[in-house]
Amino acid sequence: MSESVLTAPETRALPRARGGFVRRWVRNPWRRPTILATITWAYLAWSLIPLVIAIAVSFNASRSSSSVHLFSLQWWWTDPSDSLLHDPELHSAVIQSLRLSLTTMVIAVPLGVAFALGIDRWHGRLATGVNFVMLLSFVMPEIILGLSVFFVFSFLLKFVPLGSTAQILGLVTFQVSYPVIIVRARLLSIGKEYEEAAMDLGATPRQSIRAVLLPLLYPAIFASAAIVFADTIDDFVTVRYLSGPVSSEPLSVKIYNFARGQPSPAINAAATFMLGSTIVVALVAYLLYRVFTKGQRIGGVGDFATQL
Repeated sequence: MSESVLTAPETRALPRARGGFVRRWVRNPWRRPTILATITWAYLAWSLIPLVIAIAVSFNASRSSSSVHLFSLQWWWTDPSDSLLHDPELHSAVIQSLRLSLTTMVIAVPLGVAFALGIDRWHGRLATGVNFVMLLSFVMPEIILGLSVFFVFSFLLKFVPLGSTAQILGLVTFQVSYPVIIVRARLLSIGKEYEEAAMDLGATPRQSIRAVLLPLLYPAIFASAAIVFADTIDDFVTVRYLSGPVSSEPLSVKIYNFARGQPSPAINAAATFMLGSTIVVALVAYLLYRVFTKGQRIGGVGDFATQL
């Protein structure tokens, strides 16, 4: 008796109707990522082209931005009077901006981490209120925040003169919200399992925070530091309201004042310096993140915490 082999009938792909792609695209243009990628690249180009132009003009040998000459460092340091390095006003403004940014970062980030740890362990309505206060700087206009701090130092804290001290206090007051929110989100994603495991192995609560929790918080801490520095170095409203003598005016205020008067080509060099400083701090934060989280990326979080 012969066995019969049943084969499925061959099916040929039906020819696609002409114009089907056009109809599908009109019906749902977001079906393929082509449109999204185009919008993304267009947005990046729209955002980066002004920065590229400002950087290019800062190396232009001509005083006018309409005429392009050869590459020159004239407005950076070779010009003896109008360059960024030799102009006394711009030079002091750069130092003041770096001083305010670094000091605010050094003060606000540890305070934000401490607040985040406290809110994470503090339950009740008061903790919810503190968490809501931390969000005020994200929803309130900056001009209202700057004006309110100006009134505080003008009427309530008269013993604090307007200048660097008032600027640092005002900036820290509002910049502390960034590390609180970022570290708080990191704490929620980590959970309390690692701390509890460390305490089960004999560690005290302080040791579990120092040896286990803080290394897990390094990505959030470094990201907070980079954001605080970047947001502080280009802050304008708060530092302008709290500026006292001319020496306390940072680079953002100087650029605004120069732009309103007779513009100097060194302004473009100053703007490029601000951009470069932000990029350098972001790269340093990323490198530190890679160094301090090497154990987590190689052996896993559990092995990293165990080695500590």
